[in-house]
Amino acid sequence: MFSSLTEKLSSIFSRLKGKGKLSETDVLAGLREIRLALLEADVNYKVVKDLLAKIRDKAVGTAVLESLTPGQQMVKIVCDELTAVMGEENSPLTLISRPSVIMLVGLQGSGKTTTAAKLALQLKRDGRKPILVATDIYRPAAVQQLEKLGTDLDVPTFFTAESSPEEIAVAAVTAAKEKLRDVVIIDTAGRLQIDTVLMSELVAMKKETSPDEIFLVADAMTGQEAVNIAAEFDTRLDLTGIILTKLEGDARGGAAISINHVTGKPIKFVGVGEKIEDLELFHPRRMAERILGMGDLLSLIEKAEQQLDEKKTKELAERIQKDRFTLQDFLEQLEQMTKLGPLSQIIDKLPGMGKLAGKVNVDDSDLKKAMAIIRSMTPAERNNPSIISGRRKKRIARGSGTKAREVNQILSRFNEAKKALKLVKGKRGKMNLPFDL
Repeated sequence: MFSSLTEKLSSIFSRLKGKGKLSETDVLAGLREIRLALLEADVNYKVVKDLLAKIRDKAVGTAVLESLTPGQQMVKIVCDELTAVMGEENSPLTLISRPSVIMLVGLQGSGKTTTAAKLALQLKRDGRKPILVATDIYRPAAVQQLEKLGTDLDVPTFFTAESSPEEIAVAAVTAAKEKLRDVVIIDTAGRLQIDTVLMSELVAMKKETSPDEIFLVADAMTGQEAVNIAAEFDTRLDLTGIILTKLEGDARGGAAISINHVTGKPIKFVGVGEKIEDLELFHPRRMAERILGMGDLLSLIEKAEQQLDEKKTKELAERIQKDRFTLQDFLEQLEQMTKLGPLSQIIDKLPGMGKLAGKVNVDDSDLKKAMAIIRSMTPAERNNPSIISGRRKKRIARGSGTKAREVNQILSRFNEAKKALKLVKGKRGKMNLPFDL
């Protein structure tokens, strides 16, 4: 996420931190470099202008120039101003009505249908009872896609054939009341903001259903063009917020940094992957820190708390305390780790590691290969690796589609992990994660 921008900003701050004292010339030179980095990241030029003016006002003063750690002071100022530009605090969902209605709008291909399902999962975890509504009658298989996602989540999907999108939405609200569903998520058809007929359809749907939230689902990879799209949709619909999708891709950062400052509409969620669980609350401070290479441990811990099996984690802690850590435990922890998302995303959230994400060879296939090797072992071999002879290694390699030397590598890593756990045993009072950060 934003690896290019993070790398450039980290380089700028490294040079500033290397100076024992900063002159006004040093600060202004650094600001010019920051300006170029932001423009190359496709941040709206007006946002860059306003942001740099605020940073300059605070940076070219006694607080920085006379500080004992001027480089760190500069980083703090930039972080504070980036946070302010993106919205200061997380903006929670506003769901007042019963049932509450959420409309998802945006261009075709921005990820509305998948986002509808991701949002339903979030609400379900929060104890809500959502219902998905398919009003995209124009895109082939759009209704079937939403129904399939709903089935996977065990969330009902509403659709009535030979009805207009507005009629489907109105009927869905009535059905939600009858079925005691408390949140109606309406997936609308993708449309250009200049398409007057289809935009009028959304206006009519809004009038008929009185939604609590109207979210523009915008592709982060469109950069600052997402800002223009948001402005047009906002003019017609009075948006309540933005959901940015595809942040895990080659997003340069322009949309995330610009959209709130230009439109005045908060980013409420961000899509960070293709899996149904890959939707995160947007926290401006945490995003600013990630852009500056400081990581985002809080989001990583929150995701771990959501995704990981607390009972298994406690059982593992007990087994480690009793020195009973086996290859079966090792396999379960690898399986748990995959729930947190791709390794590149985990690294991106570790302090100081985000700028390395594009340089370090992080291959999730290695993790899958390790799990395949352990799964090819018998229960007896997993519980007592010492019995794995050369002949057994060849059988395990054949079963997992690997080579005997790769089986040796996994056994070696397991032994190293076991030794490391012995060293920390007794020193950690509580294990909240299946791996050591």
